[in-house]
Amino acid sequence: MSSIPYRSLGNSGIKVSALGLGCMGMSFAYGPTDDAENRRVLHRYLDLGGNFLDTAEVYGPYTNEELLGRFLKEISRERVVVATKFGFKLENGVRGGLDSSPANVRRACDGSLRRLGIEQIDLYYQHRVDSNVPIEETVGAVGELVKEGKVRAIGLSEAAPETLRRAAKVHPIAALQSEYSLWTRDVETNGVLATCRGLGIGFVPYSPLGRGFLTGAIQKPSDLDPSDWRLTNPRFAEAVFQSNLKLAEAAKDLAAKKACSAAQFALAWVLAQGQDMIPIPGTKRVHYLEDNMGALAVQLTEQDLKETDDRIRGISVTGDRYTPEMMAMVNR
Repeated sequence: MSSIPYRSLGNSGIKVSALGLGCMGMSFAYGPTDDAENRRVLHRYLDLGGNFLDTAEVYGPYTNEELLGRFLKEISRERVVVATKFGFKLENGVRGGLDSSPANVRRACDGSLRRLGIEQIDLYYQHRVDSNVPIEETVGAVGELVKEGKVRAIGLSEAAPETLRRAAKVHPIAALQSEYSLWTRDVETNGVLATCRGLGIGFVPYSPLGRGFLTGAIQKPSDLDPSDWRLTNPRFAEAVFQSNLKLAEAAKDLAAKKACSAAQFALAWVLAQGQDMIPIPGTKRVHYLEDNMGALAVQLTEQDLKETDDRIRGISVTGDRYTPEMMAMVNR
């Protein structure tokens, strides 16, 4: 096993590799998948020293947890920290609206444990804040699962500062998972990151590569499979695509100066924002995984970070990061 840096998930006492692995795309959202290659990716991630796997009940639904469950049977449970998420209504395998009621929390947890084939979820996130259920009730319900030994630590995702403060009064919150990258920096200005740091909550950036955009591998919408969810994303729309490519081009130029790939530079930038940052780039290809993990060897100086800010400050990203329906579920 390679020796790579580890970081703490807030004050939970849980140590994870500085780069996690987002597993969603292995079975959901990003076009055709290959289970044999997924298995190779998962094993290679562990070989490279990684230990932090991220999934969710709704990915599929269910199929991503089932994929990880098959993988977990092949390894020692102690080798990985498993994070999954609850928070949606699921009826006959179809995702409905939000539901973070205590009854749904318990239903979801038992289902996830069964599919993953484990006795305890290391980090259990509320996937999106449910405005119809007080956060105190939801966190209290997960806290009961902690007492029962079914959950080790509690996380939230895309929660607003006040929600974080209210949640932390009920039970320690180990981590907040929210989108953060060179093209999505809202948490720097809306109080979310500062609140996490004030409360000792770890920060887990998802989509740290801008859903693959920052790698430069996608040059036009037609590069994506017709079934790819990103074709519904406002930032990948034909009308704004070429304009948004300016940011990917900037990442490529900045990476060249550090003799690394654009993906490595984008991940190194997130990692350099603080020791509380544990990004979870997703991939379903071994060669992309290996490239991503190479980011851990890229050291950015204060001058590099200043140069990056100066370069990208003048580049505007066009389009929301989600459709209006999904944007209504973030920062609540």
